[in-house]
Amino acid sequence: MTNSQLLIIADENMPAVEPLFGHLGEVRRVPGRSLSADQVRDADILLVRSVSKVDQALLSGSRVKFVGTATIGTDHVDTRWLAENGIAFSAAPGCNADAVVDYVLSALSHQAAQQGFRLQDKTIGIIGVGNVGGRLAQRLSALGLKLLLNDPPRAAQEAGFVELDQVLAQADIICMHTPLVRDGAHPSLHLLNAQRLACLKPGAILLNAGRGPAIDNQALLALMPQRPDLTLILDVWEHEPQVNAELAAYCEIATPHIAGYSLDGKIRGSWMLYEAWCQSQGQQPERALVEFLPPSSIAAVELTAAAELLDLIRLCYDPYRDDRALRRTLHLPAAAQASAFDQLRKQYPVRRELSTLSVRTVSQAQADLFGAAGFRLEA
Repeated sequence: MTNSQLLIIADENMPAVEPLFGHLGEVRRVPGRSLSADQVRDADILLVRSVSKVDQALLSGSRVKFVGTATIGTDHVDTRWLAENGIAFSAAPGCNADAVVDYVLSALSHQAAQQGFRLQDKTIGIIGVGNVGGRLAQRLSALGLKLLLNDPPRAAQEAGFVELDQVLAQADIICMHTPLVRDGAHPSLHLLNAQRLACLKPGAILLNAGRGPAIDNQALLALMPQRPDLTLILDVWEHEPQVNAELAAYCEIATPHIAGYSLDGKIRGSWMLYEAWCQSQGQQPERALVEFLPPSSIAAVELTAAAELLDLIRLCYDPYRDDRALRRTLHLPAAAQASAFDQLRKQYPVRRELSTLSVRTVSQAQADLFGAAGFRLEA
């Protein structure tokens, strides 16, 4: 079979698929959450996101020879079955990691302003220090924050990590960035269960932008009436696309799994799959990633001496916009609310990463601060 005859089935919400894969054959778009075996039977390449379950039930009897997921996580893909059946596979690790870090930095900066504290005075625990957690640690460390890092698989090979109990007892802010692991030596399903949630430090901020089931949502809901001191920021939910409206009501920020939804991250994910396909064929990519990333719509910003970090962050991203959008759907019947959740993601407005905004600073201290936050510095 020649490339001109290939059929590429792609999630309808993935950007840049046609310019990247269109020269290989026909690109056919499908809704990812309702992807069926009939739709992929004649496909050669399958490109999905986290809402599609890819396993034997979907692919048995198909001619698919390459599966790519434009996501960091792979818990929705039966990678063992793919390998056993000679189907090449690639994820896009790190594609939207900077976007998630932007989300966390924006959410926490808003909380600092609203609650009247300095982030630099807080201890931040990061649970799961992979692509996202690792980049978050680098950026927060550059900003001068004290960190407690928890990642048992990495701790077995490296120094610098602490036990989960220490994070829960000492961290003022906890950021969850674990993959969803259901078994093995270090499962993350309900990693924060009722017993561990009860150990959260008084006044703690709990943020989950990893996987919803890493926190037992029912246990968290049961805890909140007893712990009004806690601040919840949840971007992911245990039973997506359905959101527990009662739990959302306790959240300071509740968003529809969009922490990584920057335009830059989405395009980067599609390009990484294109690059992986080329490698599987022993070819070099014909086009570079930079060709697909548009310039920022905001010209370089001239800072004053009084410029605040949060003001610049808001120019790129304000999580309360997404919070308001989700809350407007939570009164709907379950099926309609689930559909609205997917629509919020499908119709997500263009959002650019902090690194696309150039700033001109007036002092070295200001350059250090805004550079550490992730902005591009101009001479």
